[in-house]
Parts: sequence; C-alpha cells; structure tokens
Amino acid sequence: MKVFPAALIALALAGSLSPVSTGAALAQSRGGDQRSARAEMQAGRNMPIREIERRIIPRMREDDEYVGFEYDPTAQAYRLKFIREGRMIWVDVDAQTARVIRVSR
Repeated sequence: MKVFPAALIALALAGSLSPVSTGAALAQSRGGDQRSARAEMQAGRNMPIREIERRIIPRMREDDEYVGFEYDPTAQAYRLKFIREGRMIWVDVDAQTARVIRVSR
C-alpha cells in the first residue's frame, strides 16, 4: 500500500483547484470534524479511526492506495478515500459498528 504518492497527488489537486480562502475554510471544517470524531470516540459512541482502518483497508484491492478519511458527525460515519487506477473510491463506514454503508466510484 503506497500512501505517500497518493497524498502528494491529492495535495496537488487541492491546491490547483481551490482558492486559498476556500482551502482555509475547508481546513477549519475538517478540524471541527476531527474534534467531533474524537469526542464521539472518547464518549464510547464511535470506534477509533485506527480500528476502522484496520478492518477496512485489508478488504480493499492490493493496488488501492489509501489516501485518508473524513468524518461526518451528522451521519456518524467515516469516509475512507482510496485511489484505484487514477480514480477516487470512497468507502462510507458506520463509525459505531465499522459496517460498510456504501462504496462510491
């Protein structure tokens, strides 16, 4: 699994497609999502992301590159992001049970 090249591609795309002000707003939003995810995990309502990753990543194809995750506090779900053959794949996972909700290509 190669994380580094995928992260560079994602950063390059994010930098070239969005203005600085939008990037700053997105970073603040993600920070809030991370705080929400941590609070839910500490309260015992959600699994830690590392446990979710440990369960989901091995189920993906060997050539899928794991890019990272986002947390949706409203849905209490993680969205794990992978790159396969140059295309993004999103795997939505229930944060409480680690059950895959949906795979989007």
